[in-house]
Amino acid sequence: MFCATITSVTAGEVGALTSLAAFSSRVRLINQAMGLPKGREAGARYLTAFIEEMKASGFVAQALARHGIEGAAVAPPGP
Repeated sequence: MFCATITSVTAGEVGALTSLAAFSSRVRLINQAMGLPKGREAGARYLTAFIEEMKASGFVAQALARHGIEGAAVAPPGP
């Protein structure tokens, strides 16, 4: 049996179950995306600015911490 999840959620349980093993790899990468239809240049600029502000303000890092997500990093600033 194979189960993929956020490591911090299961790290405590793995030690208690002899039938499970934890491993570290890029499979833990959390990809998130926002998008809108092509041709919406003003919307794309707004969305890009919004995402960058949420990262720069610390909102994303605070949300990760609030939900107990450990080991995840906020993406660096975009171009």
